[in-house]
Amino acid sequence: MKERIERLIQLLSGKADCALVTDDINRRYLTGMKSSAGFVLVFPEETYLIIDFRYIERARETVRHCTVIEQDVHVLKQLDELMKAHGAQTCALESMSLTLEQAAYFRKLKNVEFLTDNTLSQALYDLRTVKTPAEIEKIRAAQQLAEAALDSLLGHLHAGMTERETALALEYHMKRHGAEDLSFDTIALTGAHTSMPHGVPDDRVIQQGDFVLMDFGAVVDGYHSDMTRTVCVGTPTEEMRNIYHIVRTAQDAALAFARPGITGKALDAAARDIITDAGYGEAFGHSLGHGVGMEIHEYPIASASRDTLLAPGNVVTIEPGIYLPGKFGVRIEDFVCITENGCEDLTSLPNKLICV
Repeated sequence: MKERIERLIQLLSGKADCALVTDDINRRYLTGMKSSAGFVLVFPEETYLIIDFRYIERARETVRHCTVIEQDVHVLKQLDELMKAHGAQTCALESMSLTLEQAAYFRKLKNVEFLTDNTLSQALYDLRTVKTPAEIEKIRAAQQLAEAALDSLLGHLHAGMTERETALALEYHMKRHGAEDLSFDTIALTGAHTSMPHGVPDDRVIQQGDFVLMDFGAVVDGYHSDMTRTVCVGTPTEEMRNIYHIVRTAQDAALAFARPGITGKALDAAARDIITDAGYGEAFGHSLGHGVGMEIHEYPIASASRDTLLAPGNVVTIEPGIYLPGKFGVRIEDFVCITENGCEDLTSLPNKLICV
C-alpha cells in the first residue's frame, strides 16, 4: 500500500497539493481495508484515513502507511484543519465516481480549490490498470475458485435443472470454498435464452440438446475473476457445433494476438473479423473485452472504438460471441494478463465444446 500511495503522490506532483479519495474501491486500493465509508486524504508528507466509529477499531489494527483518524460529525472541519496544517490550496477529487452532491458538499470549504477534472481519476486509473505480480496472484486465485465451481457443476449438470439452480450451484461452490463475494450476479441461461448476452436466470428448465451459457466469477481479497463457458447438455446440432467452432476460432485468434503495444481496437478486430467473415458480424454486438481487477469492469477496454495501447500488467477479457435470437447463443470468455512479449491466459480450462 505504501508504494501505491507514493506512486499516486508522484503522479499528482505539480497538479494538486493533495487528493481526497472517497470511492470505496479506490479507498481499499490505497489502504487495503474494505469499508463502505471514509476518506483518504493524501498529502506529499503524510496520508490520512478518516473513518467513522463502525470501522475505527479494524482500521487501527490493519491499516498501515496512513494515519488513522476517527471521523466526527464535523468532518468538513477535520478536512479543513488538515489542509491548513499542510498548506494545501488545491485538492483533487475523483471525477469518475464523485456525484454532483458530493462535490458541492466539499466545496463548502472556501479555503481550498477542489479540482474536479480528470487529474485524480486518471492517476488512479494509471495505477490500477497495471497489476503487480501480487495482484495477479489474487486474480488467479479467484479464477481457480470459479473454475473449480464449474468443474463441480459439470459433474451433475443435466436436463431438468433450472437456470436458477445452475446459477446457485456455481455460487454456492465459490462461496463455500472461500470466495469473499461473487464478481457479479451469475448468468446461467439455457436454450433460446442463451441468445441474450446478459440474460437473467429464471425457472426455465434445461432440455436435452440445449446449450447452457454460464458467465460468472469469484472475488478473492478484493480482486475479481470472470469467465464464460457454453456447454451442451446432450448432443448439439450441426448448426450449434458450427457456431461454437466460429466463436472458438475467433477467441483463439485474439488470444494469440494479445500483446503489449496493440490497441484495444486491434485486439477486438482480431476476433471480430473472423466472426464477420463467417457471416455473423451483426450477431456479435458487444465489445471483445474489458479490464478486470478490483472491479469487474475496468480499463483497458478491447472494443472497436478504443485506441488505448495495451501494456504489460493489463488484465483484459477476451469474450467473443454469436447470438441468434430465438435459437441460441455462444460466448467463450477467458481473461489474460498482458506480459512483456505477449499474454498469459489466466483461464486454465480449455475452450473446446463440452457435452455432458
